[in-house]
Amino acid sequence: MHLLTEYRTAHLTLPNRVVLAPMTRLRSHPDGSPTAAVADFYAQRAAAGLIVTEGIWPHSTGQSEAWVPGLQTPAHVAAWRAVTAAVHARGGRIVAQLMHGGRKNHPLGRIDGSHPAGPSAVLDPDPVHLIAGGKAAPIVPAALTRDEIRALPAQFAAAARNAVAAGFDGVELHGANSYLLHQFLADNTNLRTDEYGGSIANRLRAPLAVVDAVAAAIGAHRTAIRLSPGNPQFHMAEADPAPLYRALVAELDRRELAYLHLTDNDRYRALADLRPRWHGTLIGNIGENRAPTDAAGAEAVLRAGHADLISFGRAWIANPDLVHRISHGLPLAAIRDELLYGRDARGYSDYPEFAATGAPAPANGR
Repeated sequence: MHLLTEYRTAHLTLPNRVVLAPMTRLRSHPDGSPTAAVADFYAQRAAAGLIVTEGIWPHSTGQSEAWVPGLQTPAHVAAWRAVTAAVHARGGRIVAQLMHGGRKNHPLGRIDGSHPAGPSAVLDPDPVHLIAGGKAAPIVPAALTRDEIRALPAQFAAAARNAVAAGFDGVELHGANSYLLHQFLADNTNLRTDEYGGSIANRLRAPLAVVDAVAAAIGAHRTAIRLSPGNPQFHMAEADPAPLYRALVAELDRRELAYLHLTDNDRYRALADLRPRWHGTLIGNIGENRAPTDAAGAEAVLRAGHADLISFGRAWIANPDLVHRISHGLPLAAIRDELLYGRDARGYSDYPEFAATGAPAPANGR
């Protein structure tokens, strides 16, 4: 099976092509530091070819939701160092996904109480989770000023340096799924008429400035980005994504980044269209807004040459030994949906491995 073969990047050797996709799970302390259960969760999944963490805010003004972790302070760095050490002790590889919420969230859902701001003052209509518990009606975000936009690259670069200090093998910038960099790209969230809006070149300006700042801070070989062309999730609209993303991928290709992480879409087959335009490592995600990715679907995409690696999301939640299960044709365990976004180990790092006898083994926490 091609999915289980080794793959080498310029920076890392991966024992297989099964990637753990980033998934928000809300297991952080009130200050934004990951809990001990986070180290258990990722260490249990160290057999993945590559682990991409849940989205981590680079600056408190970008906290996308209550209980999402950060990578801004010395306390954050120390807590994430325990996570990377646990993964590396089991032979794994792990990168930090830097995720700025932009227009998302509410002052009562952020540890610094800041008002959300995006490229334009466009409401995200979803209810907002609060730090104190419960939900609130969404509020209209502010439009970022030019000075605030110009400050973003330095914020991301500082977080990237913190990621390296914490022991991560690299960073993935979240340019997908409705977060800040995607907000600059999408039709309905960027209504600006200045140098950051309107034309394709202008829409790419802020995301590319962030990419360049991070690459300058930690090296292009440790810098990656995730994109979701045409993804309507979380009220995003892109009527004709192909011209914009072809231009963006052409710019990114010149920068020789660690990898491009690309989600496919039924309206726009991004993998087929953009793979020939990207000459580096490509991680494909084929489960976004579709049925969960399975081994057969992943193998078909690899065989077609549309990706080098495949990221699995939901399959990893209840199956810490997913690579073993795929390699032996074993059934997958079911997710306990009611515990997806809890505050402790239940429904998170307490899922058992599949024992050689066919019965579940005890959870392999530290």
